[in-house]
Amino acid sequence: MRIASFNINGVKARLPRLLEWLEERRPAVACLQEIKSQDETFPAEEFAKIGYHAIWHGQKGFNGVAILADGAPPVEIARGLPGDPEDVQSRLIEAEVNGVHIVNLYLPNGNPQPGPKFDYKLAWMARLRTRMQELLAAERPTVVLGDYNVIPHDRDTFSVRAMAADALMQPESRDAYFRLLADGWTDAIDTLNPQGGVWTFWDYQAGAWQRDHGFRIDHLLLSPQAADRLVAAGVDKDYRGREKASDHAPVWVELA
Repeated sequence: MRIASFNINGVKARLPRLLEWLEERRPAVACLQEIKSQDETFPAEEFAKIGYHAIWHGQKGFNGVAILADGAPPVEIARGLPGDPEDVQSRLIEAEVNGVHIVNLYLPNGNPQPGPKFDYKLAWMARLRTRMQELLAAERPTVVLGDYNVIPHDRDTFSVRAMAADALMQPESRDAYFRLLADGWTDAIDTLNPQGGVWTFWDYQAGAWQRDHGFRIDHLLLSPQAADRLVAAGVDKDYRGREKASDHAPVWVELA
C-alpha cells in the first residue's frame, strides 16, 4: 500500500502535473497540502475521472489539505487541529483508508522569526503532539504525513549556513519535531536514508532546482503498528523538474 504526500502549491494551477503524477505513480492514498482552494471550487470531479475519491478542507487563497483514495472513498474522521477554537486555518484532515489511519497536515511555516508567526508555529506543534499522543494510545496503524516545515537535521539541507536563520531550522522547531519522534513515531525517509542528502523542496528562486539546492521538510511519520509494516519510502524527485511544477516533490511510503 503506497501512501503519498504532495504539497501541490495550488491544486488548480498544478492540476495537469498532479493528474499526470497520480496516473503514472498510482498511490493508494495521496495527501495534498496547500491546495489554495475554497471547498466549493475544489476540482474533485477531475480526480473522479481517473478513479480517485476525495475529501478536502479548503481555504480561500492559501493553506488547505485534501486526501485522495484510489477506488474507494476515504472515511473522514476529523478536520482541523483541536486545542484552539480560534484557529480557523485549514491545515489538517484525518481519514481511514484500507485500515490505516491517515493524518494529512500542513504545518505553519513560522517565518519571519522571532515573532507571532513563529509563536503560532510552535503552539501548533504542541497541539499536534497532543493529538498524536492520542493516536499512539489507540495502537492502530497510523501515518501522519505532510509538509511539516521543519528541517530536522543538518544533513537534511544543502546548506546549514544558508538556512541558519530560517524558522524551519531553529532549535525550537527541531526540538518540537524530535519530541514527536521520542513519543514513538518513526520518520520513514530518515530511517531508510540515515546519511541524509534527500531533498523534498527546491525554491523557485536562485536556480535552486538546477543547482540541487534543496532540503527535506515533507515527512512521513509512522506509528509502531505502521512502522512494523514499512517496506520502502522515497521521493518522486523527477516531478519537480517538469513544466509548471510545484516547488515540492511527492514523498511516499509503502506499507506491507
